[in-house]
Amino acid sequence: MPRIPMLASLTRHRLTVLLLALQVALTCAIVCNVALMIAGRTAQMRMPSGVAEDELVMLDNASLDGGNPLARHAADLAALRRIPGVTAVAAVDALPFNRNNWSNGIATVPDGPPRLAATAFNGTPGELQALGLHLVAGRDFRPDEYVPMDSARDWDGINHVAATIVTRALAARLFPGEDPLGKLVYPGDNPVRIVGVIDHLLRPMLETGDGNEDAMLFPMLPDEGNVTYALRTAPSQRQRVLKEAAAVLQQLDADRILRHAQTFAQLRRDYFRHDRTMLGLLLAAAAGLLLVTAVGIAGLASFWVQQRRRAIGIRRAVGASRRDILRYFQAENALIVGGGLLPGVLLALGLNLLLMRHYELPRLPLAYLPIAALALWLLGQLAVLGPALRAAAVPPVVATRTD
Repeated sequence: MPRIPMLASLTRHRLTVLLLALQVALTCAIVCNVALMIAGRTAQMRMPSGVAEDELVMLDNASLDGGNPLARHAADLAALRRIPGVTAVAAVDALPFNRNNWSNGIATVPDGPPRLAATAFNGTPGELQALGLHLVAGRDFRPDEYVPMDSARDWDGINHVAATIVTRALAARLFPGEDPLGKLVYPGDNPVRIVGVIDHLLRPMLETGDGNEDAMLFPMLPDEGNVTYALRTAPSQRQRVLKEAAAVLQQLDADRILRHAQTFAQLRRDYFRHDRTMLGLLLAAAAGLLLVTAVGIAGLASFWVQQRRRAIGIRRAVGASRRDILRYFQAENALIVGGGLLPGVLLALGLNLLLMRHYELPRLPLAYLPIAALALWLLGQLAVLGPALRAAAVPPVVATRTD
């Protein structure tokens, strides 16, 4: 391959080559970070919530009278259990994706600094069964362990509970490599013993990082007028159960307000609605940028083929084959694209550091860089293929033309 003439040809068009290499570098930097954002959001959208998503329906209840909330919830739950098809029901204050997040700093020693923050989930007896949570170690709460939330005094009930159930992920972060059962933690003023471990339970609001399963269940009974009733039923009966549950609750108290009667699948879908829109925009932006880069490469190659038709004909006349011409243009494009990929990789790392500082984007895995570079290099080869084939088709007789 005639390397020296190729380099000489490129140096005669330094500005054009520099602009195309810069376009490749910017595309590499942006596409790497867009791919990271897409991968992160997609991973979040696919995370298991821990609950029986296909069997769960819920209604938000707001009672307007000033009666005893605990007695009212007990009466409501008893009536909801009698609905045909309902296998379990509980009153809860939070669910994955419902954005009702109450976090506590968790310490592992008395009066010690919080190790991390975990979401507190509170509910009536039967919460594990109603939500479909999978207990992998330990036990459920005993009836005598339940206490009111004491919400009138800023949820002071957390200072009176004796037991908690934690997610496996939280247990591993609090006590790495140890059996968490029986260990004491301090979510409030007093120690609380871990009596059970569940497989998964996502927080009501997801964050960037590894703490989305930092969740604890407490035997605290919701004692406010606002509460969520979660009912478990067969997937085919969810809509019917929702309608009957609303009718039953209104019959018990016509002054109450019922909102957000929905299945858990709807709750998940609504939570990630903006994420799906963002993913679509990111994909469109990345695809558009790649398309512009490919068009730029193909356009420059087409221009050079048109300008070099006589030179190509001369090379064909002195013995160059079509394959030689094809390889020449592909090698020339490989040099230009390769010249943009190295600064593009460095620019991708710099852009990632900037996004990490201002938008909490995770660190760009180094594996993304060679994959993006290879993809752009292949895109460049594909974009130049059409013009290169046209160049290879130039006949030797063109060398004899004077026009």
